[in-house]
Amino acid sequence: MSPTYEKTSTSPVNIAVIKYWGKRDTALILPTNSSLSVTLSQEHLRSKTTIRASPDFEKTRLWLNGVEETDLTKNKRLQNCLRETRRLREEHEKKLCKEIGTENVVPLSKYNVHICSENNFPTAAGLASSASGFACLVYTLAQLYELPVSTTELSKIARQGSGSACRSLFGGFVAWEMGSQVDGSDSQAIQIAPKDYWPELEALICVVSDAKKGTSSTEGMQNTFTTSPLLQHRIKHVVPERMKSMTEAILKRDFQQFAEITMRDSNQFHAVCLDTFPPIFYLNDVSRAIIRVITEYNTCSESGKLKAAYTFDAGPNAVIYTLRENVPEIINIIAKFFPGDVENGKEYFTDPYQLFSGSIIGTKTLPQGFNEQIIPVHAPGSVKQILHTKVGDGPQELTGETDSLLNEHGWPKRLA
Repeated sequence: MSPTYEKTSTSPVNIAVIKYWGKRDTALILPTNSSLSVTLSQEHLRSKTTIRASPDFEKTRLWLNGVEETDLTKNKRLQNCLRETRRLREEHEKKLCKEIGTENVVPLSKYNVHICSENNFPTAAGLASSASGFACLVYTLAQLYELPVSTTELSKIARQGSGSACRSLFGGFVAWEMGSQVDGSDSQAIQIAPKDYWPELEALICVVSDAKKGTSSTEGMQNTFTTSPLLQHRIKHVVPERMKSMTEAILKRDFQQFAEITMRDSNQFHAVCLDTFPPIFYLNDVSRAIIRVITEYNTCSESGKLKAAYTFDAGPNAVIYTLRENVPEIINIIAKFFPGDVENGKEYFTDPYQLFSGSIIGTKTLPQGFNEQIIPVHAPGSVKQILHTKVGDGPQELTGETDSLLNEHGWPKRLA
C-alpha cells in the first residue's frame, strides 16, 4: 500500500453582530456589505474534519456526519475550495522542486482525497454550520498541503465555500471586509481583536429549534437582494457606520455601545427579511418571546444600562451576549420562562463554569422591577438547550492518535 498523508482539525462557529446578507457576485460569494462577528468557543459548537490524501484513492470522496455525498461535481462550493487549495499546493510543489529536487517532493496536488467531516451541533438550523464546516475544510487542506499563506489569504478561499466561513478562520472578533475588486481579491477576513481581548464578554445560546430551516440562507439572501428596498438602504447608509461604531465598541470594551448596535442590527436584518417579497420568517413565537424577555431585563436594570444583547442569524435560535457577572441571572430568567423538558433535563443546561454551585436554574427570584407578566411561561422544551460559552480561538489542528475520523482503510469510522 502506498503512503498516505493526513490531517485533522476543528473549527469554530462565529455569530455576527453586524450581519452579512446579500451577494453582489454569487459565484465568488462577494457580499453586498461588510460584516463583523464574534468567534465562539469550540467547547460546545465546532466542526471536525479529517482529510487524507493517497495515490491509491480512485476518486475524491466526502462524508458529512456519516453520510456520503455521491456526486461531488454538483457541489460547486466544495470544488471551489479544492481547486484553489490544490492550485496553491501545485505552486508550492514547483518551488520546492527547484529548492530540494523533484524526487524529494510529494505531489499531493495530484492525489485524490477522502474528506470526513462532523458537526457536534445541528446542520442547517441557523447555527452557522456551513461557516464552521467550510472553514474547517480549508484550514485542514492548508495543513495537509503545507501552504505558506496567511490566514487572511485562506479566508478568501473559505469565502468561496460559505461567505461567513472566512470569519471562522480567526478567533476573537473578526471583520469580513466586503472589498471592491470584481475578482474578490480584497474581500477577506481580518481579526479586530484576539480571543482574550475582552475576557468578561460571554454568550448564551438558546436552542429553539434544531430542525433544518425552511428557507436556506443562500436562497433567502438572493430573494432579499432582488426585492427589498430596505436592504439597499441598509447597504448604503446603515452598515458602513455600524462597522466603524462596532469596531470602536470592541476596542474600547464598551458593552453599552456593543449591545445596542448588536440588537439594532439583528432587528434590522430580520426587518429586511420581512421586507423581502414574498417575506421570509426566520424568527418564531419563542424567538420573539426571548426578545421581549431580554428587553424587559434591560429595562428594569437598576443602573439604567444595558445588561444583555440578543441577536438572531437566519434561524430562530437566540444568541445572548452579556458580561460574565450577568450570566447566572440571565440563565435563571430564561429557564423560568422557558423551562426544560423534564425527560431531557440533563441536556437542557450544562454548567462547565460552575456558576450555580449546585442550585437549580429557573427557581431564583426575578430581578427587582422585572414584570413577570411580560410573557407567559412557555411549554417545557420550547427552548431545547441553553449553552453557556465564551469567545474562542480559530481552527485548531489535532494530533492525537485517536483524533482521526477515518480508519486505516480511509473510510469513516462512523457511518450514519
